[in-house]
Amino acid sequence: MAVFFYDQDNINTDLMFPGKYTYESSDIEFIKEHLFEDLDAEFSKIAKQGDIIFVGKNFGCGSSREQPSVGLKALGIKAIVAKSFSRIFYRSATNQGLLLIESPEAVEYYSNGDKVEVDEKKGLIKVGDKEFSFPPLPEQMQDIINEGGLLLHIKNKLVDE
Repeated sequence: MAVFFYDQDNINTDLMFPGKYTYESSDIEFIKEHLFEDLDAEFSKIAKQGDIIFVGKNFGCGSSREQPSVGLKALGIKAIVAKSFSRIFYRSATNQGLLLIESPEAVEYYSNGDKVEVDEKKGLIKVGDKEFSFPPLPEQMQDIINEGGLLLHIKNKLVDE
C-alpha cells in the first residue's frame, strides 16, 4: 500500500481529471489513465488497490463531473484523507463507495514515508506512531462503501426485500 501526499488546498476536479477529456470517453480504463494527470503525471501509472491519498482543504472543488470519483474507485483507492472536502465531491465519492475521512490533524502530522492504517469502523487512522480519531461511519454509510457504492447498495436492498 502506498500513500500519495499532495500538500495543497483546493485540488479541483480539473486537476483530478482534465476537463478536456470530459466528453471524450466514458471508458473506465481511459478515465483511470488520466486521473491526476495535471497534478501528478505518475499517479495513474503507479496507484493501485489499497492505496491512500492525503490532501489539504476543499479537495474536489470545481465541477460536478463524476470521472474523478469513478476513476479513484476503479483504481481501488482505499481512502482519501483530507483537511476538508468540497460538498459536491463528497457526495459523488460517497455515491461511488469511496471512503473519505476528514482529519486535518492527520494530514498535518503525516510525513512522507509514514505508515498509515485506517479503521473506518472504529473511526481511527494511525499515521506513523500516532492515532487520530474521526467519527465512525454510520452503519448505512459503511454498507454503501462495502457494497461498492450507492447504486449497488440500493440494488442489494431491493433484492433482499
